[in-house]
Amino acid sequence: MNEVRRQTLAVLVDNEAGVLSQVSRLFSRKGYNIESLAVGTTTDPAVSRITIEVLGDDDQIKLLSNQLRKLFPVHSVKVLTPERSIRRELVLFKVRAATGEKRNEIIQIANIFRANIIDVAIGSLTLAMIGDESKIEAIQKLLEEFEVLELVRTGVVALERGQETIYDETKEKGEFNYGKNVL
Repeated sequence: MNEVRRQTLAVLVDNEAGVLSQVSRLFSRKGYNIESLAVGTTTDPAVSRITIEVLGDDDQIKLLSNQLRKLFPVHSVKVLTPERSIRRELVLFKVRAATGEKRNEIIQIANIFRANIIDVAIGSLTLAMIGDESKIEAIQKLLEEFEVLELVRTGVVALERGQETIYDETKEKGEFNYGKNVL
């Protein structure tokens, strides 16, 4: 039996109203919780890229990928393995900084992790950091000592390493090309 683990899917879709809802409903219908979701347009404003993280084994992810490929607005689906992809997330931390000494300690932590101070207020500092999950968890653990007032994460975005791209695997090569212009 395959091991259940967090897996990343990159999906190219039409940039149209309702497409994200259609994709997320597929996961819901199949009984999967989306652990992380990030969406944005690509170099082509008519196409969006969705990065989805979900818990599943290899067989489950293959089934989900095949189901996604059947959706009309989906151009391409690719499973990104951790060893062959670059994964990053943006996180914003609003941290209590009651005294000058506490503020300096937080700034030192930010410098160590290459986080940026993006807002300074009388009783707080807001930091922005881009990194992988382990780096984000490490800084979060240190900042909890000062009281994290608020935290927001974008969800993971990922690209495959090297020259291979998501465009290498499109519906144009498969059976679900409904006569659309595919990348």
